[in-house]
Amino acid sequence: MTNELLLIGSVIFIFSSALLAYKFFGRTGLYCVSAVATILANVEVLILVRAFGMEQTLGNVLFAVTFLITDILSECEGKKYANRAVFVGIFSSVFFLFLSQSWLLYTPSDADWAMSSISAIFSNTPRMLLSSLAVYSVSQIFDVWLYHKWWKFTERRFGDKRRFLWLRNNGSTLVSQILNTLLFTILAFWGVYDVPTIVSIFASSYVIYIFTSLLDTPAVYIARKISDGKKAADCSAR
Repeated sequence: MTNELLLIGSVIFIFSSALLAYKFFGRTGLYCVSAVATILANVEVLILVRAFGMEQTLGNVLFAVTFLITDILSECEGKKYANRAVFVGIFSSVFFLFLSQSWLLYTPSDADWAMSSISAIFSNTPRMLLSSLAVYSVSQIFDVWLYHKWWKFTERRFGDKRRFLWLRNNGSTLVSQILNTLLFTILAFWGVYDVPTIVSIFASSYVIYIFTSLLDTPAVYIARKISDGKKAADCSAR
């Protein structure tokens, strides 16, 4: 159960970190978490583990937190700021892609001990990063768009802007995660693993995304409470 406990612990730690970043640093904190998560997920996704009876890549939780971040920004700050988080993630991926590939161009000294390991990891990174960049851009922009479509629907149907947060959160994330998981699995792993392994990676990744999507709903409610507290404090200060 070691892998399972580590994954559960990772979800709690990463989601909690996003909430703390929002509480203490506002939108800027979420942008920072989004940038770091996007970069690290593209390295972590190279690791294949077995947990909960399924083969799966690491990085799923880090990718999941980027959807949590755009949902928090959509709910508490507005569509413009949610899309900005997506662009921060795209910029971070492009920056990391060029920088990490430049490391491989250097000729290491005779005393170097790290280049062989760095090369083994980052020689495979361009495909992962390019796949991730394309999929991240499409799925995240779609997620923000769908979140606000659900929001308009529930507000028009029930006449209340704040109700049914759980519906717009899960309704957007669960759908966009299908798109995200399918596209990334095909682009990143086709030809790398056999078809049964690819199917297993897709299925396990989406199962994890279902779990993390349901778990991030309380996190969005907490973030909205944090936002309400900040707004109340600002009004009192005036």
